Amino acid sequence: MRWKELEEEPCSMARTIGVIGDRWTLLILRECFLRTRRFEGFQSALGITRHLLAERLKKLVRQGILRRIPYQESPKRHEYILTQKGLDLYPIMMAIVHWGDTHMVDERGRPLLHQHRKCGKDFDPVMVCSECGEPLSAKEVHTHPGPGARSTPAEQARAASKTKARSRAA
Repeated sequence: MRWKELEEEPCSMARTIGVIGDRWTLLILRECFLRTRRFEGFQSALGITRHLLAERLKKLVRQGILRRIPYQESPKRHEYILTQKGLDLYPIMMAIVHWGDTHMVDERGRPLLHQHRKCGKDFDPVMVCSECGEPLSAKEVHTHPGPGARSTPAEQARAASKTKARSRAA
């Protein structure tokens, strides 16, 4: 499968990876959540080439994850602000951070701690069921086809034969 084809797949994960799945995009998003807003700030924090940064920022704007807002007229310069669609990526980013904090830290420990403003405590992100509020783990989740699922080849053949039968009857 080609990289650009991922966004067209009938799989939510593939579509998401097609938008945010490369390392530079994820690091740009990290910087957005750390409140970096300006092109030079991204470039300085990441050491990314201007061309690559401009390309990734354009894609994030085109996808509606960031919006570009002018902050200077001469020369024209823009800030990049997370939209609601971009802010909705926060749980994904925190899950990646938590995995890294659990499996990739050295003896010095976590490079950043996350503090909940409301209670003032440092926290670990936890995924919970939206229905009952219980914490989730992979072993406790079952999947089944949803309304946007691609049908299996056998189901496609049955549907095609029903369509042929209907057209012969008509």
